[in-house]
Amino acid sequence: MSTDRDQSYRLSNKDYKFLCQHVYDCTGIVLGENKREMVYRRLTRIIRERKLASFTAYCELLKSCPEQERSYFINKITTNLTSFYRESHHFDFLAQQEIPRLLSKGLHNNRLRIWSSASSTGEEAYSIAITLLEALGHFIKPLDVKILATDIDSNVLKTADKGIYEALKMDGVSAKLKQKYFHKGVADNANNVKVSDELRQLITFKELNLLGEWPMKGPFDVIFCRNVIIYFDKPTQEELFARLHDILKPGGLLILGHSENLGSYQQYFENVGRTIFRKLTVQA
Repeated sequence: MSTDRDQSYRLSNKDYKFLCQHVYDCTGIVLGENKREMVYRRLTRIIRERKLASFTAYCELLKSCPEQERSYFINKITTNLTSFYRESHHFDFLAQQEIPRLLSKGLHNNRLRIWSSASSTGEEAYSIAITLLEALGHFIKPLDVKILATDIDSNVLKTADKGIYEALKMDGVSAKLKQKYFHKGVADNANNVKVSDELRQLITFKELNLLGEWPMKGPFDVIFCRNVIIYFDKPTQEELFARLHDILKPGGLLILGHSENLGSYQQYFENVGRTIFRKLTVQA
């Protein structure tokens, strides 16, 4: 590789600082020095696709066309790691404790609302849908049950909306549930499965920046907000927790990722399971 090429693909401190600030301004996600290699790899793909000579040239493009380039940039730079029944204890709690609790108390207007707030390619939302169908059984028929699944990345939402997955990546789903809720592909799709209409009709997929406007009014019975809080700084986390608290029903559940916590906002919730928090009905 030539010296010129080395220079053109060099990620300078100035460019990295600008990119980190741009990501923060768009999403609230904080990228530290420990994310530099990840940003380098993803940005290399971007400048090749954009046929640009350097990282600096792409930074200039972001400055000159921020609105036009924002969606493409965010889709490429954000992390989308998920799987069916990831952190399975959350779904166990929903099925074994929360759904029976809600049924015993009587659902207001027969209405159940769940929000998967960082749904990525949809595995979390479909796992929630399966959990509800299995836990509610015949009780689901008279109920108004809806799952809202949102993500900032429009590309992953397209995958989620199609509901087609590689069969080899479904280790978290039992053979019984695969047979019940997924259809095997044929011909060119022989290695894939597709979610059933029964699952799909429970879910609405929408593009949403958690730090932007929230068009939905709620209130939600359960909110999954897993493995996204860790990317925000403390002030942004506090702001988000306040908004999540407001849109949750009293007694509703907020479910975080395995390495996340509520910080000072813990005072407004009761810890009822591993990273499972219930909104207090009477504030302390």
